[in-house]
Amino acid sequence: MGIREALVRVNGALEKIMPLITPTAILVGVLSGTRLTAYEWAVPWIFAVMTFVGSLKTSFADMARVLRRPGKLLWLLAILHVVMPLIGWAAGSLFFSDDPYVVTGFVLLFVIPTGVVSVVWVTIYNGNLALTLALILIDTLLSPLIVPASLHVLMGAAVEIRTWEMMKGLLWMIVVPSAAGMLLNQWTKGSVNRTWGPPLAPLVKVGLFAVVAINGSTISGELRHADARMATIIAVTLATVVTGYLIGWAVSSWFRWNREDSVAVQFNSGMRNLSAGAVLAVQYFPPAVSLPVISGMLFQQVLAATFGWRIGRSLGKGEDPAGLAAPGSRESEERRLSL
Repeated sequence: MGIREALVRVNGALEKIMPLITPTAILVGVLSGTRLTAYEWAVPWIFAVMTFVGSLKTSFADMARVLRRPGKLLWLLAILHVVMPLIGWAAGSLFFSDDPYVVTGFVLLFVIPTGVVSVVWVTIYNGNLALTLALILIDTLLSPLIVPASLHVLMGAAVEIRTWEMMKGLLWMIVVPSAAGMLLNQWTKGSVNRTWGPPLAPLVKVGLFAVVAINGSTISGELRHADARMATIIAVTLATVVTGYLIGWAVSSWFRWNREDSVAVQFNSGMRNLSAGAVLAVQYFPPAVSLPVISGMLFQQVLAATFGWRIGRSLGKGEDPAGLAAPGSRESEERRLSL
């Protein structure tokens, strides 16, 4: 077996344990104490590589197809950047009115772009991949404007927001590598993703583990000495994230969208690029802002697997929650495993 085939198999094994990767990484970061904080400088670089690899499957053609009929895309953007940030702000203000930094954390949790890893779950459950890729691309490119602006609108002068530094960080970590990956995919007419996507895909999972562990280390003190307040933060985070999935389900049911669109809308309404949010929280805010974002990492993949099982039962896809047992050609398997 060659190196390429071995890496594809490794990626398949990592994909099977996706629900466990981020909670385990947080545990490693917490148990490491502050020892991993020495590697905090590497986090933006790791994240830039992850974003580049993930964007290799995106092209201008994918975006153009969705933009011809942008209704579902606009609904998703409204859920992501109007409805959910307001819910996050309201929940944070209701339970933590005495701590503007925790409230800011709940706002940040829902103003960051949708998660690239949603591609995995949408692909597993045969959702609208073109809609997902177009959303990720547009949401990513707009993030340097949307994230600081949303924080300013919802938090005002309650906390100091380093707008320009945050915009530069988003440009470097997300926009530039995304644009580079998309242009490379377009230039090679998709061959770069077919050739290098599957063997490079394990880097995304390993990078995700490293980023979460390092960021978990930076707030290990708060997590190791969790109290009733921390338990409340985790509970409120869980409830608000679940609300995102339910809103996606309600909107797709209301409009009676087809199965593929419904799958894409539900996953993308519920998932966020939490590793990017953690990087922003750690680098540009006091530690308390990180708590809701890190809390979301505890169960994002578990929730995705849970809602995927429910989606599979309600919309007619089988009983294999990981979607890894379904037979198919080598090409289709590699495409599915490419992130």
